Amino acid sequence: MRRVLLLLACALVLVSCANVPQESLPVVVSAEKAPQQANNAPEPPANAEPLDIVRLFIKANADPRTYNAASKAFLDDKQRAAWRPNRSFTIIDKTFSTVYDTAATSGPTATPAPSSTAPDPNVRTVTVRGSVLGTLSADSAFIPGSGPAEQTFQVRKQADGQWRISSPPPPVLLVTDDEFEGNYNPVAVSFYSADSGVFVPDLRYVPAKPQSGMPGRVMDLIMQGPSAGLTGAVKNLFGDGVQLENNVKNNDDGSLTVQLSGLTGAGAETKTLIAAQIVLSMQTVTSTRIRLLADGAPLVPGHEYWRSSDLPAYNTASSPSSDLQGLMTIGGRVRSLGDGAPVAGAAGNGAYQVVSAAQSIDGKRLAVVEQDGERVRLRIGDLGRDLPTVELGGGSLSRPTWRPAQTGAGPSNEVWTVVDHSIIARMVLDPNGHWLRQSVNANDLLALGPIGVLRLSRDGARVAATVNGQLVVASVVRSGDTVTLREPRVLQPGVLSDVSDVDWGSTPDTLVAATGSPSQPVQRLSIDGRRMDAYNSSNLTAPVRAVAAAPSRPIVVSDAGGLWTATELGEVWRPHSHSMQNAEPFYPG
Repeated sequence: MRRVLLLLACALVLVSCANVPQESLPVVVSAEKAPQQANNAPEPPANAEPLDIVRLFIKANADPRTYNAASKAFLDDKQRAAWRPNRSFTIIDKTFSTVYDTAATSGPTATPAPSSTAPDPNVRTVTVRGSVLGTLSADSAFIPGSGPAEQTFQVRKQADGQWRISSPPPPVLLVTDDEFEGNYNPVAVSFYSADSGVFVPDLRYVPAKPQSGMPGRVMDLIMQGPSAGLTGAVKNLFGDGVQLENNVKNNDDGSLTVQLSGLTGAGAETKTLIAAQIVLSMQTVTSTRIRLLADGAPLVPGHEYWRSSDLPAYNTASSPSSDLQGLMTIGGRVRSLGDGAPVAGAAGNGAYQVVSAAQSIDGKRLAVVEQDGERVRLRIGDLGRDLPTVELGGGSLSRPTWRPAQTGAGPSNEVWTVVDHSIIARMVLDPNGHWLRQSVNANDLLALGPIGVLRLSRDGARVAATVNGQLVVASVVRSGDTVTLREPRVLQPGVLSDVSDVDWGSTPDTLVAATGSPSQPVQRLSIDGRRMDAYNSSNLTAPVRAVAAAPSRPIVVSDAGGLWTATELGEVWRPHSHSMQNAEPFYPG
């Protein structure tokens, strides 16, 4: 009998095994598509009061793991099961308030109870009030903002005596600034600009935990394409059919494997650019080698493993050469920051009454605004030679700014200036050597007010501008001969004001602003305005009128006493070796 039972058991095992496939196709599971998990977050502190429950709920909102399980712990059973927060959320200052709403007894839409009816002691309505700093959009980009934030919650005592949120929480979460800082990491995701042949940073914010999953989250952002603020200004190298074949994998040897599919029709140049995009985007989250595969083979034939040191210097065209030490305008002339001597030609010998000037990124050309009696005019030409006049009209012209040279097109051939604070004129060199005026659709930017200063980024994908003393960044979208400034965003609204000048910083994702503030006259900002850090104010006399910044260069500013330089935020400003009173410095760009 025992032998018969044993045979039957073996038969059952064989039948079961026959129903298990020998292998199955791998499935990529992104954070968005991961299955719902149980709410395994710790329960709130025992006997916490309604105000504390709501405050701790707001604090927990910054933890995105397990579909906001940390936040759901503060909801009653019904709301835990039903609540689905949006992917975007509002970031508020950490000093928010929570107060009881004495006019309501049963929720945010409740009306005051009749005087004959006593309030329910087991229900409290709590209102949260805070100051908005910005939002994290659904595409993981920070969008600066300002103003008040308010949300109202109903909190009910449960059968076990514990208070829990019983009204549906708003789908848009409130997250405090300090908790956001602790739970999200900024990543500069790189996207290619075919126009200038460089990679452009797109600042995005990804959950910091678990740290091992950071490369996978960055890869998800690459696959999704640029954020709304950069869409149209850069190229998405991934076609519709390209996808991740497997999740990003950590290998036993410490390397990462990224497996793509759908690239069989892509050319060698596109595959090399995709490799560069992935490696550049990953360099802030991993220092290990990255194994890049596509359709079962190395993405780039003969080059399976990659480090950032393997990449060509794509951004050379957007960084001034080390021998270009910068220039300054002083007394109607253009002089060198390197030795203080006037530049060769009419711009340096006093033939022109120069008001402002800009040197092209390659250093070969110069654009100057010249005072001519009661009017001003623009001159553009080769550095060291006479500069032909370009007729623009108008009563004022902003300091010019150069677009980087187009891929394979030789020297820079496009310069912008603002006419009468309201029209952006871009001057383009035609094949016959004439500078022709073309327009820029800047309606969205001008809707914020008159433009003071305008600076094209050295990668050509963005502009920074001062508008009514505020600092604004917008993307540059080109379609044929049409150029449009899109998605203008005021950086640090309500905080940063009286901005007199701005320049692109030592990295493509930073800016340096000069302001009229006596205590913090020079500020460094991230390109999205999420971070702002003040330079040391020692030795400077407000207002600071002008600022010059560039990769691998010291910051140079101009105040009433002359020119000053610094390289670090906390460094005391030192007199420039060729300081001159009323000089205005500028680096190529």
